[in-house]
Amino acid sequence: MIKGRRLSKRLREEVKEEVAKLVDKYGKVPKLVTVIVGDDPGSEMYVRMKREASEKVGILSDHYGLPEKTTEKELLFLIDKLNEDPAVHGILVQLPLPPHIDEKQIIGAIAPLKDIDGFSPANIYRLFHGDEELTSATPHGIVTILDHIGMNDLSGKHAVIINRSTIVGKPLIFLLLNRNATVTVCHSRTANISDFTRNADVLVTAIGRRKSKDAPFFITSDMVKDGSVIIDVATPHGDVDFDKVKEKVLLITPVPGGVGPMTIAMLLKNVVSAFSAQVAA
Repeated sequence: MIKGRRLSKRLREEVKEEVAKLVDKYGKVPKLVTVIVGDDPGSEMYVRMKREASEKVGILSDHYGLPEKTTEKELLFLIDKLNEDPAVHGILVQLPLPPHIDEKQIIGAIAPLKDIDGFSPANIYRLFHGDEELTSATPHGIVTILDHIGMNDLSGKHAVIINRSTIVGKPLIFLLLNRNATVTVCHSRTANISDFTRNADVLVTAIGRRKSKDAPFFITSDMVKDGSVIIDVATPHGDVDFDKVKEKVLLITPVPGGVGPMTIAMLLKNVVSAFSAQVAA
């Protein structure tokens, strides 16, 4: 079993040490600003976790909780203000946004060096060309897990991703290609997914549609390859039948305690990277 919490704890300690060194060197403290539009309980919980984690490693945090009726123009005005504020080093707009706001417009408005989610067109372009400095936190956490277990070179390995979102699946394609994997992407319209999963040396699944712990699993033991590595990204209930699959595979991440803690750790590393780039400019 791959314990993301343990690796995440180590990475957070490294971030804490790096923050202290940067503060001593530059006399400035990294600052993260989070923004929520509306009062979705899930979004509020995720942002609270990110802010608390930031503060524990010495990163300042500020938060804007905006009402549901906030217009796109008003949100863009706030982002422009944060872009221009030299004391702000990272901007995180929690997704999803209300339907009347164009997410692409909002993401594109965040200054690339302050885009700690790694969603801006400029940062995606950099990723396509092999630069992983500011990369989407969840996929970056996934490949960091693989790096940690000695799979930093996936030459000759077949990696299968069950997800095609801009947050997980699409960035992960390029991170895995950077490590020489042969990558297959499956999604809701893929026929006979098990034909692909049974041949995966690395399987990353992020379907996330199980509504309760008693719901049927999407990935069962007959769908995985012996000796493979399984990364289950789904929350709050995993895609994989963990207890049965773990007997068949080399390594597997649990839910919770696998990818989730790594996402937070990589987000913190992104804040430090953003801060370093800005103060050195």
